[in-house]
Amino acid sequence: MNQSDTFEEMKDYLDHFIAERNWDRYRTPKNLVMALSAEVGELTECFQWLSEQESMTVKNDLTKRKAIEEEMADVLSYLVQLAGKLEIDLQSAFWDKTKKNEIKHKV
Repeated sequence: MNQSDTFEEMKDYLDHFIAERNWDRYRTPKNLVMALSAEVGELTECFQWLSEQESMTVKNDLTKRKAIEEEMADVLSYLVQLAGKLEIDLQSAFWDKTKKNEIKHKV
């Protein structure tokens, strides 16, 4: 997989990975939201106690950056799984929401 892969390809990969391990019975919307929340907490922990300036420079610390990348990947993974379970086209939902935001928050 590479950065040009679509959300659908990520979803298909995750579906296959989960099916091979017989984990689907645990992948309910409620459990996925709870797991997503836990992963967001772990991402938050990467920034806990940093000053505003320190938070701007974590990208230059390879160890911190890698930890952040991994937590962001976990967040994305659970979000993609949740969208799949609820049959939500996440890309369309994103663009629909941006249109609403443009109307709500005029320049």
